[in-house]
Amino acid sequence: MPGDDDRDLFDDEHPGPQVLESALANTALSDVVSQPPLMVATSTTLADTIHLMQQERRASVLVMENDQLVGIFTERDILMKIAGQPLDLGNTPVSAAMTPDPFTLPADANVAFALSKMVLEGFRHIPLVDDDGRPTAVVSMRNLIEYLGEIYSRELLTMPPEPHQHRFKSREGA
Repeated sequence: MPGDDDRDLFDDEHPGPQVLESALANTALSDVVSQPPLMVATSTTLADTIHLMQQERRASVLVMENDQLVGIFTERDILMKIAGQPLDLGNTPVSAAMTPDPFTLPADANVAFALSKMVLEGFRHIPLVDDDGRPTAVVSMRNLIEYLGEIYSRELLTMPPEPHQHRFKSREGA
């Protein structure tokens, strides 16, 4: 049948829901994140921490004390805790504005669990740690969105619900 070849070609080029489910459940977070985490000491000033974030073009930095993760400082902390406040950024330590005791995940946790946790808890960044609790990376919501975007091409996201359905020939409504 002539239409079957077209459908097979479509199926090969555009993954279905089962491919997405498999990718979410079977992909480790370490496969999604490529950069090592930025880390600063608790005594690092807010000015130095923000400058480091700007310089490295990162939205988060991990705060360490005695080689232990004690907090995370993100762009959200800048907006919610620093902006508009009468703080001396050059003398205030990052520990004064960090989020203490951040939720962490092992680097081999799957994408589905991290995505679920981020959506349910409102996290934008989750530190990844090794078996000894040392940070190895930070996964961000942006990392996960970019990963999902790689699975589905832009063409698939803009296709009509049925592959052989024609797009609207005239504009209707708004």
